[in-house]
Amino acid sequence: MTPVDGDSLVRLVEGARSGDAAASRELVEALYPQVIRIVRGHRPRQETEEDLAQEVFLKILTRLDRYEVRSGVPFTHWVSRLAVRTCLDRLRSERRRPEIPCTDLSPEDSQWIEYLAGGGECPQDATPGVADFSAVELVGRLLSRLSPDDRCVIQWLDLDRKSVREVSELTGWSRPAVKVRAFRARHRLRKVAEAFRTEADP
Repeated sequence: MTPVDGDSLVRLVEGARSGDAAASRELVEALYPQVIRIVRGHRPRQETEEDLAQEVFLKILTRLDRYEVRSGVPFTHWVSRLAVRTCLDRLRSERRRPEIPCTDLSPEDSQWIEYLAGGGECPQDATPGVADFSAVELVGRLLSRLSPDDRCVIQWLDLDRKSVREVSELTGWSRPAVKVRAFRARHRLRKVAEAFRTEADP
């Protein structure tokens, strides 16, 4: 689908606000790639991406009256924040946190646990002899033990390589708040890694 420019989005938003069904459909189609990308990265395990995307679009269409045009802040930023918050709300409501038995850890996983427990973050370059895809898989498993906010801030900054500014725009958190959340989340991730290392010791 051809990307919709800013002026066209404004026209579609105004049309949807006024109750134009055709404009609402076009708006959903225009925003779909952006919303589904966010949903795929942050949905709970039990949730299908299409169901969660539908919830995001329902919120977008029913809350258009709350959107205020501000200089330098495109409509798509408002959409991103709404999508991220919807995903975080679902993650917070997810009660079950799967256990990760130590017996399931490969030797490469154990190397990464040693690395993380020693204070490493989530590097994509200098690794303890483990391929990137293996590192991402293990960190993802460990992140499932953290709170949704901790999980997402590490995912964004350390795995997706987003900047503090980008995370701030996504969430609405201030830049200092993003840095503080990241520091605390990495500390908690290190504690999780330490716990697994202890369990794995004979």
